[in-house]
Amino acid sequence: MSLDQPLDPSLRDSLAKAVKEGFAAQISLTQELVRRPSQRGEEHTVQDFIFAELRRRGYQMERFAMDPEALANHPGAGKWSSQHSEAPIVVGIHRPRNETGRSLILQGHVDVVPTGPAHMWSDPPYSATIRDGKMYGRGAGDMKSGLVCGIAALDALRALGWQPAATLYLQSVVEEESTGDGALMAHIRGYKADAALVPEPTGEAMVRANLGVIWFRVEFEGIPRHVSEMGEGANAIDAAIRTIAALRQLETAWNDRRGEHPLFAEMPKPINLNVGRIEGGEWASSVPATAAVDFRISLLPNWDVKACAAEIEAHLKAFVSGDPYLSNNPPRLVWNGFMSDGYEQREGTEAEAVLARAHQAVTGKPLPAVVLPAYIDTRIYALFDKIPALCYGAKSGLSHGIDEYVEVASLERVTLSIALFIAEWCGLEPIEA
Repeated sequence: MSLDQPLDPSLRDSLAKAVKEGFAAQISLTQELVRRPSQRGEEHTVQDFIFAELRRRGYQMERFAMDPEALANHPGAGKWSSQHSEAPIVVGIHRPRNETGRSLILQGHVDVVPTGPAHMWSDPPYSATIRDGKMYGRGAGDMKSGLVCGIAALDALRALGWQPAATLYLQSVVEEESTGDGALMAHIRGYKADAALVPEPTGEAMVRANLGVIWFRVEFEGIPRHVSEMGEGANAIDAAIRTIAALRQLETAWNDRRGEHPLFAEMPKPINLNVGRIEGGEWASSVPATAAVDFRISLLPNWDVKACAAEIEAHLKAFVSGDPYLSNNPPRLVWNGFMSDGYEQREGTEAEAVLARAHQAVTGKPLPAVVLPAYIDTRIYALFDKIPALCYGAKSGLSHGIDEYVEVASLERVTLSIALFIAEWCGLEPIEA
């Protein structure tokens, strides 16, 4: 079945049957992944598990380490530190007998954010409990289930005796939640294709654009004293609080400029400054000597990330110069993660048209397009490979929150859509006996 031939109308029905017959195994595999904790730096065992699963399916396998030096020399890399993950990138490679179709990168990330207090969850955060049509657990939505959708889509084609008639790279990456450097490492390694599909949980819609992200940390030093001599000291935590308020002014100013990108102009607050982590102090009866705050802020797709970083630095310097204490004891600004531009996926690509046909065939509805005020790895392929970069996945909720979940029925629909997309985009050939 080559690209010159339209897909057999019966393929949708036979694939739907194959996806349904394999769905119990797909859900079991998803639960296996969710039950393996994989916060930043802890993804080694889940990557080993995925390596084994893909190798068992007959893919040619490669597993390679992060290369901080190569990343540091790339303009799209996040700022690396010892806190970032050194877990390997895993790639399963399918090569056809006859390369008649269009190649594809199918990518998911296995790193997850911290769970927060376990007692706040209805079930343990890594339990992968299924209740009322939803699977709960950290990473269930964002995005272990999406990675499995890609694996299961290929399994369904295989169950019918078909395989892609083009090279397909099935990539399992890390560092999506901190830097985006996992996907970038695969790019630097040399994996290239005619299109990329990332099945993040998008609510069964395609992402038209997403924001860029910058992470930074501000570190303060105070003058410690006994609390009875507070007036003779300087409180590092108080300085941090003043600085947070000052940076909120930058957040407001950036949101006032949201009309600079038409896709975000009507969004009430696309730019968010998050105070993600704060630390400081040594003793309740001592004026704190140190404090530090970790921030995350977003930027519009048509803004330059380096210019935005310079604006953050200038805003901080302007505030510090007017603060009686900090002007003589300036805080330290550290770039410690994301330094990523946003992107917009232009309309009219053939890859989007193929995905739209697949989605329509499964749901009976046109493919919606949404803008996402967050980071996704599709920016690597859109900005640096300049190929169609499609982000499309299941319905989920409470990502990064308590009781994160993914809708189970949605996983089946998305798996079928991905399988139909692969069939038309890559073309199909019979599996060699």
